[in-house]
Amino acid sequence: MLTKSRIKGVKHIIVVASGKGGVGKSTVSANLAIMLAKKGYKTALLDADVYGPSIPKMFNLEDQMVDVTVDETGKEFMVPKERYGVKINSIGFLVPSDKAVIWRGPLAGGALTQLFTQTIWGDIDYMIVDFPPGTGDVQISAIQQFRIYGAIIVTTPQVIAVNDARKGAEMFLPENMNVPLFGVVEN
Repeated sequence: MLTKSRIKGVKHIIVVASGKGGVGKSTVSANLAIMLAKKGYKTALLDADVYGPSIPKMFNLEDQMVDVTVDETGKEFMVPKERYGVKINSIGFLVPSDKAVIWRGPLAGGALTQLFTQTIWGDIDYMIVDFPPGTGDVQISAIQQFRIYGAIIVTTPQVIAVNDARKGAEMFLPENMNVPLFGVVEN
């Protein structure tokens, strides 16, 4: 049994996932984060789609690079951007928007771990994580490493998208990762 970590200051992590791309995960993630912030919750949004980050574009933060600060021990930490009351970090702030991210699983998983743990999030009630599509290394690493409060699956009504959403949802089931499924959004 793996010991799952908590992220300092973050109370609940909710992941938004799907079995395939292009179904609206990022849109659902962004809207959920903004809605929680408008309701008065301290909210963060982590764009974990390392191969196709779209949260910077959605929040008009395109072409911005990450800000870094150094603590008293000399360790560097990323400072999240903030829009609409939501603290945001994304691989899109580390790689220029016109460059492809060509990383194998371990490198992508390591980058995601850094986004989670080397960002100064502060006190957060809800962190929304916009997962990449599918059931690969990035998702598995995050679920195994961190305490996930729950998952939301996003799909479109097409048969192939729904079938892929079912497969994506299986990743969270008790016999696999034991993450509660909060529901499905048909976009």
